[in-house]
Amino acid sequence: MKKSLFLLGMMVCSMTMVAQTEKAEKPESWYFKLGGSYFLQTAATEFPTVGGNLPLDRTYVGGKLVSEESVTGSFGEGFRTGITAGYRFNARLGVELGVNYYTSNDKTMAQTTIDLASSATTQIVNFKSVGQITAFDLAPALVLFLGEHKGFEPYTKVGILVPIHGDLEITTDAIKPTSLTTSVAIRSVDKVKPNPTVGFLAALGTSYKLGKNISVFAELEYRNFTVHGKTKETTEFTINGQDALATRTTAQIHTNYRDRLDVNSNNPLFNPNTATTDKTDTTRPNEAMDELSSYVGISGLGLTLGLKYSL
Repeated sequence: MKKSLFLLGMMVCSMTMVAQTEKAEKPESWYFKLGGSYFLQTAATEFPTVGGNLPLDRTYVGGKLVSEESVTGSFGEGFRTGITAGYRFNARLGVELGVNYYTSNDKTMAQTTIDLASSATTQIVNFKSVGQITAFDLAPALVLFLGEHKGFEPYTKVGILVPIHGDLEITTDAIKPTSLTTSVAIRSVDKVKPNPTVGFLAALGTSYKLGKNISVFAELEYRNFTVHGKTKETTEFTINGQDALATRTTAQIHTNYRDRLDVNSNNPLFNPNTATTDKTDTTRPNEAMDELSSYVGISGLGLTLGLKYSL
């Protein structure tokens, strides 16, 4: 009888100790993070054609081309802010869903520099096209917690990026000579809307407890995805500072990106009935222009710092 009571007591003590251990190791179920990031581009590729201009940096002196180089880069460099909700299934495994707003640094996509005074033609344009991407995205991820030690809890996560809204804004400033002594200043702003896409992310981070519910965290994150254009619209067009958007045709304002162009496309390079050869007019000026779809990269390596609140 005494032996049975002793064994029963041992079992009760063991169960109590296990329950206390599980309770101590059981993490919070829900947490929220607020952070800011800065990303550096990790892969540079050649930019797409901008308004019919190749992604080149050209320099003319005395009306002659003296240098030319490809313009490469990525829109992966820039700032991001975001809020994340996370749920831990146990001490090691959890999931997160982030909502982020990203704005890239400005990137020169094409440029031509000439000596206007020595140029005898009015067709060469001194111009510079600069692009910037802004976007909202969702970032679901799987999180693996590596254990807490002295307030620090490192973790890794992998997931996907799903852009839900955004565009590529391209601003072009140009000086077009009208004679050897006169010229006009032209500015246009184009917004490129993307097709749906999905990207990849991977991160290594750690949190550090400041209190019972508050922690700070830091993450080193790599992300990679590309987007390609769906449509383009000119939202601003000025000549010498005066609004001239109303003077543009539908074909000059709107563009549909296609995977293939042929004689049925509304594009002067393929439409055999085009009356001019300056590549600006089409036989269907009241329809959107057709152009080949182009891709831009948004790959980057970034550092995120922020606060974490655990329920």
